[in-house]
Amino acid sequence: MSDRAAGRPESRGSARLSAVVWGLVGLIVLVVLWEGYKAFGPASGVQVFDTSILPRTDDRSMPHLLAMVQRALEPVNSSAGSQAVWVAVVAAALTSLGVAAVGWAIGSVVGFLLALLMQRLQVAERAVLPWLILSQTVPLIALAPVIVAWGGKIQIGAFSWDRWMSVAVIASYLAFFPVAVGALRGLQSPDTIHVELMHTYNAGWFKTLLRLRLPASVPFLLPALRLGAASAIVGTVVAEVSTGYKGGIGRMIIEFAQSGTSDPAKAYVPIAGAVILGLASAGLVALLGLALKRFNRQEASS
Repeated sequence: MSDRAAGRPESRGSARLSAVVWGLVGLIVLVVLWEGYKAFGPASGVQVFDTSILPRTDDRSMPHLLAMVQRALEPVNSSAGSQAVWVAVVAAALTSLGVAAVGWAIGSVVGFLLALLMQRLQVAERAVLPWLILSQTVPLIALAPVIVAWGGKIQIGAFSWDRWMSVAVIASYLAFFPVAVGALRGLQSPDTIHVELMHTYNAGWFKTLLRLRLPASVPFLLPALRLGAASAIVGTVVAEVSTGYKGGIGRMIIEFAQSGTSDPAKAYVPIAGAVILGLASAGLVALLGLALKRFNRQEASS
């Protein structure tokens, strides 16, 4: 047992290094595939039964990756004092990150409370879990106008519903599901013998939850929270487009895409920014693992 405990930090370091290496390999493969297809793919794209499955390879449809990087360093437009594209993308990404953080927090709390309910009452699990799964089949494009319309009717004294709140609610709608499922799995993970031991000590449900189930759920909960954070970013980007909320990276993608015919490389910069934002949000949530390190001795396999 001591040998395993002694070797565990080294194995964790190797796992982190392996994740970084494989991430870099994936990035290199993506660059090779993009530039390789652009160099050798047909100019008209690939079509199967009159259906286009791969894009055209002209500079308007697929600019070179180097052209995208160069465009990111240039001003947004030709007006005097225009900031660089990457600066505008970072500002928009931070705006979206703030809204997504609110949505992630709401979704995480709701998801965890639902997990507690389903763990406490078996009948609740049978009744609620199918509806949780069904909820994820509702398209956000159809949900966004409803939330905006309902939110616009909320007026309590000096408080009025702002459009960014609708975006946060939509983000929470995507974030709560992985948290609910992951937390439920974690809360149910303790072995029967450990639960019976708590009963032997005359520990009630709350003390068993606090002393046994919550610590045991950490290896399941942390990946769920990371997935929820990435889902919140996706929900925020889609909601910004659907609700018309301005200032975020989702609206910037649409605005830059409108100039795609004359400036195609510019349109891809906020898309790359949205991808990096999703990765960064999951990385920030992963920092929670440092605070919960003693409970996260071994991350559960999915």
